[in-house]
Formats: sequence, structure tokens, C-alpha cells
Amino acid sequence: MPNRLAHETSPYLLQHADNPVDWWPWSDGAFEEARNRNVPVLLSVGYSSCHWCHVMAHESFEDQDTADYLNAHFVSVKVDREERPDVDAVYMEAVQAATGQGGWPMTVFLTPDAEPFYFGTYFPPAPRQGMPSFRQVLQGVQQAWSERRDEVAEVAGKIVRDLAGREISYGDSQAPGEEELAQALLGLTRDYDPQRGGFGGAPKFPPSMVIEFLLRHHARTGAEGARQMARDTCERMARGGIYDQLGGGFARYSVDRDWTVPHFEKMLYDNALLCRAYAHLWRSTAHDQASDEHRELARRVALETADFMVRELRTAEGGFASALDADSDDGTGKHVEGAYYVWTPEQLDEVLGADAELAAHYFGVTEEGTFEEGASVLQLPRQDVEFDAERIDSVKRRLLEARSRRPAPGRDDKVVAAWNGLAIAALAETGAYFDRPDLIEAALGAADLLVRLHLDDHARLARTSKDGQAGANAGVLEDYADVAEGFLALASVTGEGVWLEFAGFLLDHVLDRFADESGSLYDTAADAEKLIRRPQDPTDNATPSGWSAAAGALLSYAAHTGSEPHRTAAEKALGVVKALGPRVPRFVGWGLAVGEALLDGPREVAVVGPDLDDDATRALHRTALLGTAPGAVVALGSEGSGEFPLLADRPLRDGEPTAYVCRNFTCDAPTTDPDRLSTQLSG
Repeated sequence: MPNRLAHETSPYLLQHADNPVDWWPWSDGAFEEARNRNVPVLLSVGYSSCHWCHVMAHESFEDQDTADYLNAHFVSVKVDREERPDVDAVYMEAVQAATGQGGWPMTVFLTPDAEPFYFGTYFPPAPRQGMPSFRQVLQGVQQAWSERRDEVAEVAGKIVRDLAGREISYGDSQAPGEEELAQALLGLTRDYDPQRGGFGGAPKFPPSMVIEFLLRHHARTGAEGARQMARDTCERMARGGIYDQLGGGFARYSVDRDWTVPHFEKMLYDNALLCRAYAHLWRSTAHDQASDEHRELARRVALETADFMVRELRTAEGGFASALDADSDDGTGKHVEGAYYVWTPEQLDEVLGADAELAAHYFGVTEEGTFEEGASVLQLPRQDVEFDAERIDSVKRRLLEARSRRPAPGRDDKVVAAWNGLAIAALAETGAYFDRPDLIEAALGAADLLVRLHLDDHARLARTSKDGQAGANAGVLEDYADVAEGFLALASVTGEGVWLEFAGFLLDHVLDRFADESGSLYDTAADAEKLIRRPQDPTDNATPSGWSAAAGALLSYAAHTGSEPHRTAAEKALGVVKALGPRVPRFVGWGLAVGEALLDGPREVAVVGPDLDDDATRALHRTALLGTAPGAVVALGSEGSGEFPLLADRPLRDGEPTAYVCRNFTCDAPTTDPDRLSTQLSG
């Protein structure tokens, strides 16, 4: 008989609806039940594409004996971290403070007042490699609760007090200047892996937000070393196994330093951020001596990643699903990580016949394999050999068609507002750069879904939706900030001022409900559900922090509108980047990128034409979008249009389409020449 999770919309929670564990969703009722029964709460947090979450579910939560023990001695609460990032953040902070590490599945034991007192991540069904079994943990916690309740209460109280003392204090409210951004670049140079690209050792995560900083820093200062790190990292990732050489798109991370073997889950947020980063890399090399090979690789990867998102993640309602699982059926009924993506020489031979040896050489498939059991992850190693492009295209088509007949990884169909905002920005810009109106239409479709389904009459955002039904959980700071970022990108690309208006509604909520007087930002609204601590994290992780994303969107909106409150809020929010950038630049990449935009102005571009479909107007608009000046905003409209504030008092020159570029209350001479405009926006 299904448990209470059967009534939820989260695919991750629904995966546990038939467990024998009597699961509760996160709710007041669960904690009331724990108080009434005088038992502790087991909080289990994960997400649908998490490999070890599936393993622990199969080993423990599907086991009747384990379930019976849990049901007798605990109230068990299951949380999808992607639906409730606030709950995840608060208790992950406690886990990391107590154990020095964290991850998912996250396993936390709480008092009925939601105070944590014992922590862990994955626990095996039997003792293994120094880890106790899950059953041993349950018995130990139950015994402590029954026999040493005062001690448990003391531990829980101390943890909550320690967390409460972690309010962010960043010294001053001034944004980073030249000195701090130069120090951040120096810190990244020290962490850089010159042989393999990227930063640090294994596991290696794609540094999309740091790449954006490096490209903007190069645009503003001409520091070639910054762009070289970005370009070489992008090339190594695109040639590695972390990139899907057949279907496009990136896996979550590489388990090794060489980008060879990925953790195979494919997340919307990674692909949105990387699609945009590769498009910006292509844009940055338009006017220099960079080889055609580098430009073509950046173009190809940006477009293939955009096409992957539209083909495999777009939902029937027009939004974008959260993720594809790492695991899939290997053909024997057994779920295996990477089964959908890896190849043996024998499998190549079955599909390609005479071309199998060519494919093995081209993609680095060996008899020994680069993964498990003799299988290889497809890569694109650098080689001196010239390959026949038509034969390679044929090989890729046949392999992709054969792969499509394999059991596909599961898809988490929930639409997360923040990640759709990132996808909207990436698809809008990529479509504009490469003359792909279908990608702009896909971005518009997702934006329309967010407005129709996620926004209420007061412009408050729902965090998620699924199958056309909005979820019950309130949007957090990153939702408001990333959706505003997507809408601002759409406004610049389409010339439709309504997207600027919607961004303004969202950013008003940021100012009113997520900020305090000092300029600090919180991940949850002031009127949100009260947890043991109000979460607040300015550091980037897999996505830009809500804090830095808000700073960027506030700054762009201020450039569009001249709003002093929005610019002041952006500057105050960047104070934390001034403090953290020189010390931990890898973890504030987007904040550093926003800092570059602030130092450059950012520039405000108005393109005015007699007819927006006129070739000359389109040429000026395209030139404006391809400008590399950090964070430049673009407004497009006809003479006298009220579509954007930047179009006010911007006449045509001699009846010709005209561009105006301003920053810091100073304007360049208006121009009708795309080449002159390109120079004005070259950073």
C-alpha cells in the first residue's frame, strides 16, 4: 500500500511512495506526529538522479525488516533537495560542521522540534570500510534517545546555537575593485591545472561561472592569460568523457583529473551554464587571432548542448526537466551507472562493421576500456591524423541511433524555476548568436510557462511545477534571481520590454523580502517557513548562489532602468565578493563576473530603427549582442518607443538605424555603423 508520498509531485518522492517505510513529506504534521509519539525524526534528503540515493533506497528503504524498525521507533521524513533547497542547506550546513564533509543521500536525526543531533550520508546495509550499518545507526540513535535524552537535547541545542551564530559578516558593503579582481585572478592561476584544464584535482567539476569571470576579465583588461585558462579548460572538457560526444550535453562532473570518466547524471543547470559559457567563449574570439579550430569547437559545443536541452529535457508544457539519471538498465534488467553511454570494441563492431576500427581510434575506445568491465567512455583525443568528416558524421549518426535503442536513463520531469531561468538566458543568447530562432522560441516557451504557472498575482514564484501543476513550495532567492536573469536576457534578444517588466517584479521581491538593511541577502524570504536557521550562502556551488545571481540581475536591471535602489543593492551585495574573491575565487565565480560588469559600467546600449526587421537595424542589434563589454545590456526598439527606458530621447540619425552606447552617465557619439559599434563594445 502506498505511503503518504504518493500524493506528492516530486519524482524523487514518488520513487519512494511504495517503500514499506511509512514516509512523511516535510510538514508540520510529521513533527507533530513525532511529538505525540515521543520519537525522533529520521530526515532523509536526496534527489532523483543521485546514484547513491538509489542504492540506499534499494538496500534499506525497500527492506521490510529495516522499514519495520523505522516505523516502530522513528517518524521518517523524505525531502527532495531540489524542491526544498532551504531544508537541504540548513541541515547540510550542520552535517558539514559536525563531520567535515557532506553529500547525498543526507541522513540526519532530529528532535521533534527539528533540531539535529546525529548526522551522516550513505549508510550500508552491513558494516563496510569502517562505516556502521544503517541498522546499527538506527539502534544506536534509538538507544540514545531512550536512555540519554538529556544528552541528546544538549547536543541538539548546541548545534542550533552554533548555526545561529553563523550570520554572514563581510566587513564592508563596497564592491570589489581592480585590486580584488586581480588577486582573484592570481588565486585562480595558482589552482589552475595547466596540463588538463580546470582547477584543483579529482573529482573535477565544470567551472562554468569561473569561465564567465575569466572571459569578462579578459574583455575588460586584455589579460590574455585569463582567456587562455577559459579556452583551454573548455577545450579539454569538450574533448573529454564528461561531454557526450554523440548526443551533446555535459555530465555532472568527472571522477578523475583528466575529464575522462564522468558521473553520468546530466543536469539542466550544468548544461544551461555551460551552453552559455561556450557561446560567450565563441563571442570572445570573434575579433582576434584565435584559430578557427577553437572557434568552431566553441560554436559546436554551444549548439549541441542547446539542442540536447531542447531535445531531451523540454517538457510537454514548454519548460525544462531537471535531470537525466546516471543509471539505466544495462539490458539484463540491472540498473548500472553509465550503461546508456559507454561502448566496448565489440559493440562498435556490431553497429559499425568496417568502420568500427575508425570509431575506436577517433573516440579513444580501447580493449582495456576507460570505464568498467572493458567499456570506454567516448572521448575526442587530440590526434595528428586527419579524419574524413563525412565518415565521422556517418559513424556518429549510426552510434546515436543504436544508442537510442538502449533503455534510456530516467528523467526527473519537475520544472525548477531557477534552472529554467538559466536555460532561458542560455538558449536566448545562443539562438541570437548563431541565427537559430528555434532556440529563442524554446526560451520564450519556457519563460511563458514560468509566467503562466509559477508566478502568482503578486509575482511570487513557485519553486517547481510538474505536468502543468505548480508545486506547493515557495521560490527561494536563486529562483527570483535566475528567472530575472533569464527574462533580462530575453528582453535584450527579443526587444520585448515585457520581459524587463517581469524581471522588475521579481527583483522588487528580492529587495523587499530577501535583503536586510546592511545589504546581506538570505536564501529564503522574510515571510517564508521558519527553520532552525534562516539559510544564507553567498558562495557558488553547482549554480550561482542566489546572492551573486541577485547581484547580477539587480545590476543589469539598474543599467536598463537607471534605478538607483537596484544598483545600490547590487553594490552592497557584492561586498561579500570583495571579501571572498581574493581568498576563494573558485567559489565566487559568478560574483566576480558581476564585479567585472560593475567596474566596466556596465555599458547601456540602445538600438533604434525605423523597422525592427530592417537589415540595417538587425545588423546593429546583432553587433550589440556580440559585444564583449562585461554585462552590457541591450535595448531594441523603434524611434519614440516606450518599450525600454533606454530608448527615451534616442532619435534616428538621418533616418538611419542608430546605436547609442553609454556608461557611468557618459555617452559615446551615436553611430549607424556596426563596425564602429563593435569597437565601442569591445571591452
